[in-house]
Amino acid sequence: MSILHVNKDNFNSVKTSEKPVLLDFYADWCGPCRMVSPIVEEIAEQNPQYLIGKINVDQEPELAQKFHVLSIPTLVVLKDGNIISQSAGARPKADILAMLQS
Repeated sequence: MSILHVNKDNFNSVKTSEKPVLLDFYADWCGPCRMVSPIVEEIAEQNPQYLIGKINVDQEPELAQKFHVLSIPTLVVLKDGNIISQSAGARPKADILAMLQS
């Protein structure tokens, strides 16, 4: 499954997804974000049971503010529209998968 680029226009459909959602808050200039990005892409390809979205904080500051993103990368897991896990900083694949399975 491919990664969905989330913005304020499509956020409601993401939030109401029946699948668990992983949101990757990032910026193009962020080094740790570039480290996490291929991991998130790999998880998206290998796990169609999840909806994986990326949110560019420079283009979508309202969404970053809504999730209280203070540093990037920030990973947020939503289930039934509710935040069940949130983590700032680069994480290994196993940790990200554990967030999704909690």
